Amino acid sequence: MTELLNVDQLQFTWPGDARPVLAVESLTLAEGEKVFLYGPSGSGKSTLLAVIGGLVRPGAGHLFFRGQDLAAMRGSQRDRFRAEHLGVIFQQFNLLPWLDLHANVMLPCRFSRARARRAGNVRSAAKQLLQAMDLDPSLWSRRADRLSVGQQQRVAAARALIGRPALILADEPTSALDSDRRQAFLELLFAQVEAAGSSLLFVSHDRDLARRFDRAIDLTELNTAGFSA
Repeated sequence: MTELLNVDQLQFTWPGDARPVLAVESLTLAEGEKVFLYGPSGSGKSTLLAVIGGLVRPGAGHLFFRGQDLAAMRGSQRDRFRAEHLGVIFQQFNLLPWLDLHANVMLPCRFSRARARRAGNVRSAAKQLLQAMDLDPSLWSRRADRLSVGQQQRVAAARALIGRPALILADEPTSALDSDRRQAFLELLFAQVEAAGSSLLFVSHDRDLARRFDRAIDLTELNTAGFSA
């Protein structure tokens, strides 16, 4: 399989801390691979996603994405790269509450022309993803803050998927769901990830989900810096 992501000797320390919260010697992710990353609270899961997603810059090491080193990029370069190549499902979803479902899903295409080109007709692509994520058309013109948690989660997934980004980063997206809804969401997410040809790095503390993925990684073994607060 073709390599998509290669993390090499990566370290990250939050400003003001005396020691790193992340020290990852090596992590790879292949094109089209679905990887489950687990660990207890404080083990650095969200911090690792923030580094991979270009939200923060590592203090040492390299993070190669299709041969480009994100760790060497300036902040504005990382922002453009993230908009073009990455889809992020945040733990708190981070939908814009005053916008309707269409507008929320189309947002990534406003920040990346390449992503908009891949989407084609952006509004039609948003409709197709909302439908694929089992959101009834009667909801599509509703403000995001008037949706249930499960509905907001599916809108966030549709937003991450629009324009077929190479990598989807999902940070504890099922933590607020019961078992049945969690399984239903995973089915929808996997189907759309595969349709887009994207890779998926899915972070959770719930190890029961691991069997659904191509590979599972324990971050407490990967992160030699130990636990963070």
